[in-house]
Amino acid sequence: MEILHVSAECYPVAKAGGLADVVGALPKYQNELGHYSKVVMPMHKTEFLHQHSWDLIHKGYFDFDGETTRYTIIKEKTNVLGFELYCVDVFGLLDRDKIYGYPDDHIRFLVFQRAVIDWLMQWELLPDVVHVHDHHTGLIPFFMKYGYAYQRLNKIKTVLTVHNAQYQGWMNWSNTKYFPEWDNWKAGLLEWNNQINPLASAIKCVDRVTTVSESYMKELFHAANGLETLFAYESNKCFGVVNGIDFNVWNPQTDDKLFFNYSEKNISIGKQYNKENLCTQFGFDANLPLFIFIGRLVGEKAADLLPESIKQALSLYPSQFNFLVLGNGEPSIETELSYLQLNGYGYFNTQIAFNENLSHQMYASADFLLMPSRVEPCGLNQLYALRYGTMPIVRRTGGLKDTVIDIGDKDGFGICFEQASVQDIVDSIGRAIYLYQNTTSMLSFRKKMMHINHSWENSAEKYIKIYQTIS
Repeated sequence: MEILHVSAECYPVAKAGGLADVVGALPKYQNELGHYSKVVMPMHKTEFLHQHSWDLIHKGYFDFDGETTRYTIIKEKTNVLGFELYCVDVFGLLDRDKIYGYPDDHIRFLVFQRAVIDWLMQWELLPDVVHVHDHHTGLIPFFMKYGYAYQRLNKIKTVLTVHNAQYQGWMNWSNTKYFPEWDNWKAGLLEWNNQINPLASAIKCVDRVTTVSESYMKELFHAANGLETLFAYESNKCFGVVNGIDFNVWNPQTDDKLFFNYSEKNISIGKQYNKENLCTQFGFDANLPLFIFIGRLVGEKAADLLPESIKQALSLYPSQFNFLVLGNGEPSIETELSYLQLNGYGYFNTQIAFNENLSHQMYASADFLLMPSRVEPCGLNQLYALRYGTMPIVRRTGGLKDTVIDIGDKDGFGICFEQASVQDIVDSIGRAIYLYQNTTSMLSFRKKMMHINHSWENSAEKYIKIYQTIS
């Protein structure tokens, strides 16, 4: 089976969040199952682009609001990622430093999608499946089925993965001037709440809809930022598949970003050595439990609760733990955390940045990872933490609910709480401090966590089975 994944991100080429991790791993594992999976994405100006060699595959053009738009398809020469990687270049639009955040993002991703389907039309043998990811690629299924120039593509199986339904790519109807000629009788397949909604359009047009955990799929029937009734109506073609992680990238035995590599056999020594080095770097006492938060400092992640929660926990449990935050996001949260760092008495520190190397070191060094998310479709950080023997402290929502079991329950290995609130976070930190004092239990839980298999092998096979259900 030949699969083309279309995405705005792909790790390690360009990453803003978990979408990149999925697209950077799923195709590789699908190939290992004997299929032919590849990725096409915009040509963002990143280090990866300049550090690798590329072949020019195709040059094309299309009419875009009365003007000729030219695009180029390039292919990474060595398949270093374990799959064929293609990038779309449109001068001045796709060749930018950032993935998102420009005022013309809607135009940029419309051009990207137009270029992908125009290129696809040139293929001698078409793929079996076009698998689109989130709203940035959500109009491709509509164009394939109802664009007059693309009828050759309308029999290809289409699948959408919703990584985060909060973002839907809304645009007004004037933007149809940028569309290829299409069947106006099908306007209802573009519309939701009187706007063009690319995510809603994809849900309507694709053969299968997937989300990144079973619990998140259930949540979307009740909380999907306005698309609840649409998900419910299309429920017969909706599936939840928990994300995996790349065990080659996230492996404490071989991770070259760590101070010291370790396995289950020497986990106590390995984590302590990493912890001592990290604590020296941030002025912490390595004998105390180390808590971490890694991620975007935004409301979805409940990062706005961190400053007050940590402040109250430091007051309630003085000199009993350290806390390190890595991330960036909303300026107000960044400011509060920076202020707390000045008044954290040596027990709190923060890095307002995205730092891949430091994140690996933190997973290997920490005792506990906090994820108090309000919304967490799947979550990958808790899976990385388990791989490194670090106990997740999570709110029971979305994929966190599917992947972490409380230590008080049968077969448990994490700490879970119900509400995204300061009180629940502080109480959970207290539970963790108490557990840390029992070194025998901590060692047992660490070994148990490292045994849990969340590799992409199982998830990749589930996606193949979903493709095969399409007649």
